[in-house]
Amino acid sequence: MTRPILGLAASLSTALLVAGAAQAQVAPIQSSDRVYAAEQFSNTVSVTDPSTNRLVGLIRLGDASPANFSPLYRGQLLVHGLGFSPDGKTLAVVSIGSNSVSFIDTATNAVKHVTYIGRSPHEAFFTPDGEELWVTVRGEDYVSVIDPVSYNEIHRIQTPGGPGMTIFSPDGRYGYICSSFNPKTVVVDAATHEIVGEVAQPSAFCPNIAASPDGSQVWFTLKDIGKTVAFNARPPFNVLATLDTGPLTNHVNFARTARGQLAYVTVGGENAVKIFRTDDFSPVATIPVGALPHGLWASPDGSRVYVGLENASELAVIDTASNTVVANVGVGQAPQAVVYVPGAAPSGAGDRNLQPRSDAGSVLIRMRVSDGTEADTTISLYDQGLIQVVQGSVSGLTPRSPYVLALANAADGSGPLEPIAAFTSNPAGAAIVNALGPIRQQVRAEQGVSRRYLVIAPGTAAMPGAPVQIQVAAP
Repeated sequence: MTRPILGLAASLSTALLVAGAAQAQVAPIQSSDRVYAAEQFSNTVSVTDPSTNRLVGLIRLGDASPANFSPLYRGQLLVHGLGFSPDGKTLAVVSIGSNSVSFIDTATNAVKHVTYIGRSPHEAFFTPDGEELWVTVRGEDYVSVIDPVSYNEIHRIQTPGGPGMTIFSPDGRYGYICSSFNPKTVVVDAATHEIVGEVAQPSAFCPNIAASPDGSQVWFTLKDIGKTVAFNARPPFNVLATLDTGPLTNHVNFARTARGQLAYVTVGGENAVKIFRTDDFSPVATIPVGALPHGLWASPDGSRVYVGLENASELAVIDTASNTVVANVGVGQAPQAVVYVPGAAPSGAGDRNLQPRSDAGSVLIRMRVSDGTEADTTISLYDQGLIQVVQGSVSGLTPRSPYVLALANAADGSGPLEPIAAFTSNPAGAAIVNALGPIRQQVRAEQGVSRRYLVIAPGTAAMPGAPVQIQVAAP
C-alpha cells in the first residue's frame, strides 16, 4: 500500500504545522509543558513540569517483577520508547517486552488505546503532518506504519533486519531508519514509503538517530564502538563526519542555543553528555551528568536539555548557557527515551490519572580499579519486591573479551567468587550487564546476611580470574 500524495489543503495544513513548530522554537518554558521519560524496570512514564523541575507523577503501564512473569499478566513490559503527535495531544509509548504501543492522552494522562505489533518494537515517531506513526520493529525486518486515528497497522516498510529507530526530516519528506542488527541506515520517501537512499554504518548497532532542526543533517549513534556519525540529510546522503564519542554512546539530539545549533550526545561509559558544533563538528564541552545517561531532549527555546540517567533513576537538567546540571528530578526506574512536549497540559494541574513516585528502590554502586582509582562503571539494583534487577554500565575493559560480574566475600575482592552474570565487552571495552536476584540484601548486609562485594573479573563463570574492578564501598 502506498500513501496518496497530499492535496493542496493537506499541504497548507502541513505548512501551518511547520510554521507553528518554527514559532515554538523561541517559546520560553511554560508550566503547561511536560517532559516525559519512559522507565523500563518500573514500567512507568514519568511526567515532569519543566518550569519548576518538579515531578508531577507517574503513568503506570505495568507491574514490576515477578508479577509480570505471570501467564495472566496484562500490563506492559519494558516500557522504553517515546514519540508524540505534532499537536502535543498524544504520546506514543513503546514497550519492548509486550510488543506494544500505548497511546496516551497528554491532557488526562490516560491510555486511549494499545496496539500490539511485531516482536520487540523499539521506538515510534509521528510523521510531521501527524497522519502516521512509524514504529521500528527491531525484532523483525520492518517498520510498522500505524494510523493514529484507527490505531490499526496500515502498512509495513521492509528494511534491513533489526530497524532501531526512525526520525523524520523537519519538512516531512524523508524518514531516516537506522539498524540495530545490520550496518545500514536507509532513507525512505515518507509519501511513497519507498527506500530512496542508504548510508553505511561503521557497525551494526545503532540505537538512536536524530535530524537537525535546520533540516541539513542527520546524526546516529553506534553504541558498541563508541562513535557517532553525521550525514547529509538530502541526496546523496553522504557521510559528513564520524566522531569518536566514547563507550556506550547512547542517544543524540539537537538544541538551538545562544551559541547556535549544537548536537548533544549521551555517553554512558563516561557518565557524561558531550556537545559538538554542527558546522565543523568540533567539540564544545563535556558535562558530567551522573550514572548512565540515556535519552535526551531540548526545550523548544534551547535553554535546557533534559537527560534520563538510567542507573540513577533521575532526570538531569542541563543549562545550555553554562553547560552545567542545574537540577535533578527523581523519576521511575531506569529511564530510557525522553521527550519534551510543549503545551501538553493546557489547563489545570495536569495531574489527572497520575500516581505518586514511591521510593524508587534503587541502590547505586560505584566501582574502583585495582589501584584504588574510581572507575566510570556504575551498577544499579532496582527493587522488584524481594528481588532486584541488577544493571551494570561497565567500561574500561579489554575490548571483545569475556568477563563476569560476581560476588566476593572480601572487600578487596580476594578469595572465591560467585558469578552472577557472564558477558563479553564490546569493541569499545564496555558493556551493559543484567541479572536478577536478591543481591541488595547481600551487598548491604540486610536481614542478617553476611556482607559481600560486587566485582568485575575476566574469564568465564566456570573460571573467573582476579577482579579488575571492585565495589568502592558497601552502600
